[in-house]
Parts: sequence; C-alpha cells; structure tokens
Amino acid sequence: MPVHRPGSLRPRALTALVAGLLAALSLTLPLSSADAATAPARGSAFMGMGVAAHDGQGGTPSSGDATQTEGVDVSGYQGNVAWSTLWNSGVRWAYTKATEGTYYTNPYFAQQYNGSYNVGMIRGAYHFATPDTTTGATQANYFVDHGGGWSQDGKTLPGVLDIEWNPYGAACYGKTQSGMVSWIADFINQYHARTGRWAVIYTATSWWTQCTGNYGGFAANNPLWIARYATDPGTLPAGWGYYTMWQYTSTGPTVGDHDKFNGALDRVVALANG
Repeated sequence: MPVHRPGSLRPRALTALVAGLLAALSLTLPLSSADAATAPARGSAFMGMGVAAHDGQGGTPSSGDATQTEGVDVSGYQGNVAWSTLWNSGVRWAYTKATEGTYYTNPYFAQQYNGSYNVGMIRGAYHFATPDTTTGATQANYFVDHGGGWSQDGKTLPGVLDIEWNPYGAACYGKTQSGMVSWIADFINQYHARTGRWAVIYTATSWWTQCTGNYGGFAANNPLWIARYATDPGTLPAGWGYYTMWQYTSTGPTVGDHDKFNGALDRVVALANG
C-alpha cells in the first residue's frame, strides 16, 4: 500500500486534481479528442474524486461534544488494505467500491469487503454512478449483482449511490437538473426493489445544487453521506436536516479517505439492521 509522506503529492491526489480541473473546464466545453486522451481511465473513479478540486479543502473536524464513529472508504486504488491497522486506530466501519457504471468491478473487492468484516468492522459497498452511460435501474441491478446487496446480519450497511462530479467529462453527465433527479430516482427505486433498503446518497452540496437544482425529495428515505474536506460539513443539500455520514478528509493515515458517522457505534449497527 502506498504510504503518504508529508510534502509529497500522492498519485491518488494528483489524479483527483487533474480530474477536477478537467471537470471544471467541461462545464462549458465538450471534451475534445485531446481532453479525452488525458481523462482518467474508465473505472478509476473513487468516492470524493472531485471534492478537493471543486470545493477545496482545509482543516479537520474538532472533537467537539457530539459522539461520532470513525470510518473509511476504499476503492481498487488502495489494493490490499491493512484492516487490522485501521481497526487498531479506531476505525469501526468501512465502505468499499464495488462497481462503476455497468463496465467495472473492483478487483480488490473481496479483500476489502471481507477483510473489513473479518476484523470486526461493519461494512458496506458503494457504486460510482455514471448517468451518461446507462439507466439508473440498470446500474442498480449491476451493483446488486456484483457485491452491492444487503443482508440483515448487523454487519452489512445499505448500499451507497456515489453521485458526484463526472471525472470523464461534463460535470452533470450531460443531463438537465430534472433529468438527473429522474436518473437518481430510477437507481434508488430499483435498489429498494431488489434489496428492501433505501440506498445512502453520497454527494457534495455544490454538485447537488448544480446538477439537481438542490432537489429535496430524497431526504425522507435516503440517508445522506456528505462530502466536505473542512472543519465542519457546511450547508447540507435541501431536505436533509442532518447528515448520517461525513467524508471529511482524503489525507488520513493508512487510508486517505476518512469519515465520521453521526452517532455512536450502536447507531451504525441500527443503520445496518434497517
């Protein structure tokens, strides 16, 4: 596993920066052949890929008075993860990227998903959405069929729809705001039909505002996982009065992406049990 040393720019961080710059340019311009040649490879996206480039980063949360439970999210980039090291550092829950679009499955999924479980963590899987490639329902089915399912064992969290800046082209995947809302609804309704659970929605407020018009209709059923690399989670998307999870940094030890669950460990278990 790559080790981050102070003062160095990790390949993952560099990828995120390049992807963010490309996405920013693509807000007004289509990808040229030259742009397409420098875009990341399909399948390489990961949770929070565009957050630092679009929203910046600065500071980490103070301990405060609220009880929160530490977690991490991982993808194929991390390879084989040192789960015992993370457990010993206080991490108690984890999400692993399972799929992207309908063309990619994480080759390290088994080690990451089962490894976190085996050290005692409560874990789940996430899907990186590509609304420009296939329908929401099609991608929900692909996700469930390739690791994104759910079982009421007290150790499996509901699946996550990772919906954020497009690292491969236009930020909103070429969709109107109403079209994006419809795509998301298509995904979460099919996921619910397949598993009996409502998916968690992972997003950033600025992307959600830009690409859905700050739609508030999913808050009643779908827990929010907010992305913001700062001392607090900031303003939440419309409808959600609180976040369930918060990705607060991409530069943590062992695994870069660290998260806070908004509650004690028993609340993580409650989400797992539905």
